[in-house]
Amino acid sequence: MLRKDAGLITWVLTDGKAGDELQALSVAEALGLTPEIRRVRPKPPFTWAMPWGPIDPRERPGAPGSPLTPPFPDLLIGSGRRAVAYLRHVKRASGGRTYTVFLKDPRTGPKTADFIWSPEYDRLRGPNVMTTLTPPHRISARQLEDARTHPDARLAHLPRPRVAVLAGGDSRHHRFTQADIARLVGHLTAAAETGAGLMVTASRRTPPALREALVALTARHDGFFWDGTGPNPYVALLSLADFIVATADSTNMIGEAAVTGRPILVFEPSGGHPKLDVYMKGLKAHGIVHPFEGRLVGQPYEPLNSTPKVAAAIAQGLGRHRRALGLPDTAFLLETT
Repeated sequence: MLRKDAGLITWVLTDGKAGDELQALSVAEALGLTPEIRRVRPKPPFTWAMPWGPIDPRERPGAPGSPLTPPFPDLLIGSGRRAVAYLRHVKRASGGRTYTVFLKDPRTGPKTADFIWSPEYDRLRGPNVMTTLTPPHRISARQLEDARTHPDARLAHLPRPRVAVLAGGDSRHHRFTQADIARLVGHLTAAAETGAGLMVTASRRTPPALREALVALTARHDGFFWDGTGPNPYVALLSLADFIVATADSTNMIGEAAVTGRPILVFEPSGGHPKLDVYMKGLKAHGIVHPFEGRLVGQPYEPLNSTPKVAAAIAQGLGRHRRALGLPDTAFLLETT
């Protein structure tokens, strides 16, 4: 929560990809800031040279509908390959006044921004680069505790152990084949037949065949499937879970689940990537994740949340930057978990 300087102008700058925008918003919110969301929409041939090339001149400051309309921000948090050139452009256009933050490896080196967060499985390193095992996200220990104190009536009646199922979907590196769907449903059926209460939510990427199979599964076993009606129960699912099943296609979902301290059982659909393997290996070393094969295994662990650490590092860097420019200092009151 921001303690002072509530007028600090903050931009979240992405090309609109949900995962990139969500991470940037999570950091801004951890700082207590309400950012302006700026989305870039470059077109070929300028997209072909990104992240190394210039911005699309049709989106320069002053151009009609430009996402870079001044006044330029005090803090800019960018993410995504197409945002890199725009972040650098704002830095120059502001005369160096804007403090720039980039989330994930920009592919253009550590000098791209004043501060860079990158996952540990990426190779980027530098004096202004912070790496953590899990990515920043919007789930906090305080949210989970509030949800436990006031449990969602749609879920509280389910038998224990309760299993939150976070179903992702097809991605750049993973695909859910019919065999994958049958395997996941078979494993979940085995868990349900032991008496576990299933609490299931799907994502926008979830294939229709997988969604339909999960709906049928929860109907057969008196579980819960969120069909989009009523308040989103995502935090409630995490707060009430004794175990969490998550699909391996989303590092964000697994990172969010790690805040609970509950065992995470990971289902891997077809595909994969060496970086994701490194990520899972790191989580396994902490006793956080286990392969999901229909059995509920694993023990509680110390909850893991990188968001407050990333936010604190940004707050410190922004303060140093503003003092060096002779600008009013900032002070933040940050959540620590």
